[in-house]
Amino acid sequence: MAEGPDIARIASLIGDPARSNMLLALLGGRALTATELAGAAGVTLQTASSHLAKLEDGGLLCQRKQGRHRYFALADDHVGAMIENLMGFAASRGHLRHRVGPKEPALRKARICYDHLAGDYGVRMLDSLIAQGAIEASDDALRLTDRGESLLSGHGIDFAALKARRRPLCRACLDWSERRTHLAGSLGKALLTHFLDRGEARRVEGSRVVAFSPEGERRFRAMFPID
Repeated sequence: MAEGPDIARIASLIGDPARSNMLLALLGGRALTATELAGAAGVTLQTASSHLAKLEDGGLLCQRKQGRHRYFALADDHVGAMIENLMGFAASRGHLRHRVGPKEPALRKARICYDHLAGDYGVRMLDSLIAQGAIEASDDALRLTDRGESLLSGHGIDFAALKARRRPLCRACLDWSERRTHLAGSLGKALLTHFLDRGEARRVEGSRVVAFSPEGERRFRAMFPID
């Protein structure tokens, strides 16, 4: 037996179709009930409960209790990044299973990836920040510059609060639809939250799509210009 991390266990947990559908449903960042996840997986509630127990035991999910209700969510942003990276890898190898439909263009344009912005807009945001000298990129490592902190502080991003958290400020996340990198980490979350809190973007119910208002579109493009 090879020594080191047991990737086979994680692979087996994710590799089951029902469990992978549950993880994808939770990639939207919202906690869901076992009944909701059973529907997403296309299995009975009893079967879903068994799958959820395995995912929780494997460290991929956590439970949140509110009164008599139990909700399930991804354990942390590392799980979300792993799922998105796997989606990017699968797409790069031509392993696609999505059905093209009315939501497809919107999903590729802007969507939520656990708690940050993904899709064309997510990639544009990171590309623009790098071009503006706000973020330095070296391979897959991202670093906020002094210029970037000054620039984004002017837009209302509270860096004192972000730096007080244990979570990395900037992290690269492979975008499955664009097959390029978008911005994750606490800064990625803060920038998406900024537009949501101002009412310039909203989450589309029952979807990972993030829809920008006309004013939100204008302001997003002004904040993150691309030559």
